[in-house]
Amino acid sequence: MALTTSLIITGIAIGLLVLYAADVAVAMSSNSDHGFLPLDHMQRGMGLGGPALILPIIAFFISRKEPSKILGVMIIISGILIIIGGIVVLANPSPGVESSDRDPISSTAMLIIPAIIQLALGGIKIAKSN
Repeated sequence: MALTTSLIITGIAIGLLVLYAADVAVAMSSNSDHGFLPLDHMQRGMGLGGPALILPIIAFFISRKEPSKILGVMIIISGILIIIGGIVVLANPSPGVESSDRDPISSTAMLIIPAIIQLALGGIKIAKSN
């Protein structure tokens, strides 16, 4: 039961990250700050990105005693998607971010730390599954 719940939670996190990336891609290709969702970059980050950072970590701890290579791989995929998103933000900051006092490097560091934790937890999950 705990493993099924963890797989669902991690699947939701990956889905949120893919939705986030698609919305950012649409927003970057248009002149507005909005993608196909009626969210600005802060709302998008808090509503889609925030849960995607936390859910795989929660999933790991829910199923910490149950071995599962699939869950480990899903947690690693989530971490990789977050790192790719952080690199994209650094390479192509949105126009609204440049005019504000927000530092894209420090906000990307806040993404990279949970992503590294997710990568480590996914590796631990895979290693304990052998």
